[in-house]
Parts: sequence; C-alpha cells; structure tokens
Amino acid sequence: MKVVILHSDVHSCASADERDVLTQVEAVSAALKELGHETLPMPFCLDLEAAAQRLREAACDLVFNLVETVGGQGRLIHLAPVLLDFMRIPYTGARTEATFLSSNKLAAKKLLHAHRLRTPPWCTLRDTSATGRCPAGLPFIVKSVWEHASVGLEEDSVVCPRDADALQGEIRKRLGRLGADAFAERYIDGREFNLSILAGSDGPEVLPPAEIEFIGYEKNRLRLVGYRAKWDEESYEYHHTPRRFDFERHDRTLLRSLKRTALNCWRLFEMTGYARVDYRVDPDGIPWILEINSNPCLSPDSGFTAATRQAGLRYEEVVGRIVEDAFRTD
Repeated sequence: MKVVILHSDVHSCASADERDVLTQVEAVSAALKELGHETLPMPFCLDLEAAAQRLREAACDLVFNLVETVGGQGRLIHLAPVLLDFMRIPYTGARTEATFLSSNKLAAKKLLHAHRLRTPPWCTLRDTSATGRCPAGLPFIVKSVWEHASVGLEEDSVVCPRDADALQGEIRKRLGRLGADAFAERYIDGREFNLSILAGSDGPEVLPPAEIEFIGYEKNRLRLVGYRAKWDEESYEYHHTPRRFDFERHDRTLLRSLKRTALNCWRLFEMTGYARVDYRVDPDGIPWILEINSNPCLSPDSGFTAATRQAGLRYEEVVGRIVEDAFRTD
C-alpha cells in the first residue's frame, strides 16, 4: 500500500516532546517499508483545506496517524481524524470521538466517573463539587486539561490548599504554562503503573504491565513523573524513574485488576489500534485511573514500545497489527 504518515508540524523552536514525533515518523516509516509498503511523511497544520489538498494529491491507501499537536496545541489533536473521516480515508489508531474524549482529561474523567471507574476527585475554575469530597489541606496536583507528555508538570504542581478558593487560585496561577485551561485533581501518593493495549485479530491484547520506579527519592520528595522525568536527559528525575516489568507474587491480584480495568477503559472509550492507561495505586492497594492515552508514543524508547518488546513482539509486528486494525474497524 501507499501509506501517508501524518504527523504534527514541528518547527525549529519546538520543545523536546514535540520533536519526538519525528523519531516516531522515522521508526514507523522503516517498519512499514519492512512490511512492503510505500511511505510518505506529511506534516499536518491548521490549514485544513491545504491539508485536504495534499492528501488528495497523495492518493494514499491509508494514513498512519501520528498527529499529537495541531498548531502546537494538544486541544486540536482531533482535527486530524475529523478531516480523515470527512475525506473517507482509512487511518490508524483512535477514531475522532475517542481522540477527543481521551485528549480532554476532564471529559475523560467525567466519563470514567459516570461508569464507576475510579479516578481521583477533581476541581476546575467553574466546578468545585469535587473538593467537597476532599478535606482541606490534602494535596492536589494542577494539570493541563489538554496538553499531554507531562507538559507543565513538576513538583510545584502539587499544592495543599486551605479551601476551594485557594485551590482555584493555584489553578489560575498556572494557566499560562498549562495551555490556558487547567484543573486540579487529588494527588495520589503511591505506585505508578502503565498498561498498554494493542489490537489483534482476536480482540485487544493487554501487554505486560509496567511500573515506574522512583529510585533514590528521599522520603519527603514527591513521586511524580513530570516533564523533566520524561524529556530532560540531564535531570535527576530522568535517570531515576526507570520502568520495570518484573513483579512479586503478592502483586498478582493487583495486576489482574489493572488489566481488567484497562480493558474496560478500551471498551468504554471505543479505542482502536493501540492505547495506554495510566494509574496510581494508593497505599491501600486501590488503583486510580489518571489518564487514557489514545495513540500513545511509538518511539523505540517509549513505554508502549517497551511493553510490546516485553510481550515478545518485534516493532514491525506491532506496526503491522495497528495497520490491520485500521481496516478491521474502518
């Protein structure tokens, strides 16, 4: 087939998380060529008519969707599948509705809560109902509604407000660095897990669970996978938050629960292709869903790719299964 690899338009001044998509393009292109396909990388921008014209001229059989930002913003990520649906071009990964619901963290949390899937209580500038379930003085983490890749997330993102007004003040203070739309959710101090899921001919397969460890962290230091831990190769956090796939026997019940919940999330959001669910497990062993990630990073060093290797899958096999699912669900 002729496959267009649609990706975020990356400018020369782009941040490390934005530049990473070019690594994904290179890796996916090599895998597709190994599978016998012709590839054409294509940046996606806000000019939808121009994007549509380029896609028409490409006359491709499939689009491999790697768009993570549009115009430098995560809130517009759903525009790529919207356009592809309009043009009736088959594409990989999550559909328009799933992309929008999962990229908007508040919409995702409300959907999870409505279906009794445990997610930390939250507060926004317009809604303080969640704070009624959280006593004053407990820690909250202020996060972007739309931006992923831990953009704007560091230790000072965790606050202990005296009341709802103080919490909303903390949200307002951080709007500039969080994409002008933010919320706060109850900070869960505990273990952090990532559950990756890959589509297959027999349905979605939950890949081996991964836990992020916090090596060498002092007792009073927050366990947080922030921006530095993911993208700053010179930082302490980057080198002291490895993932592991080996677990003790006493974790078996917890891991079964995480896998079961991850599948429930896949079905609830009607995911396709591949996805990842991020959790925190509190000291009582209770899992809390933090985020649903549609089309997670496919870089060779990403958490999703590490989980596929742990499952014994070659990178080309993974890309092939994602491509096959695009036609299975189209």
